[in-house]
Amino acid sequence: MKMTRFTKPALSLAMIIGFVSSTAWAAPAVPVIDVYKSPTCGCCVKWIDHLKENGFTVRSHDTQDVAQHKQRLGVPAAYGSCHTAVIGGYVIEGHVPARDIKRLLKEKPQARGLTVPGMPVGSPGMEQGSHKDAYEVILLDKNGAPRVYSRY
Repeated sequence: MKMTRFTKPALSLAMIIGFVSSTAWAAPAVPVIDVYKSPTCGCCVKWIDHLKENGFTVRSHDTQDVAQHKQRLGVPAAYGSCHTAVIGGYVIEGHVPARDIKRLLKEKPQARGLTVPGMPVGSPGMEQGSHKDAYEVILLDKNGAPRVYSRY
């Protein structure tokens, strides 16, 4: 049995094909999340840190008019909080835990997005020692109608 030797170009081509195919089969990256926040909001920075610790790439946009972004993105006033974000075509309002955002991106429901209205103590970015308020993450459907997505 005669062994065939690879030529240098053939070997290079085989290596490129191997790299490209392994990259194509790798787990998809979490999309970038764009966060619109006041430049002076400390809890927003803490929420961004929570996202980064959970594998998200964050682009932070300081703005003097966060309300403009809420209105543009269709966040009902009753479900507002201190910052607004966008990821994968969904709006994320307030201190939504990273695991709920990951679940949203995995399940891909027909929805506007997720919100944690107000600023509940103990939610990501709102930690204050061991004190934790009970709160809900709300899924807003395409028309803005709410339903409970998760409870903490």
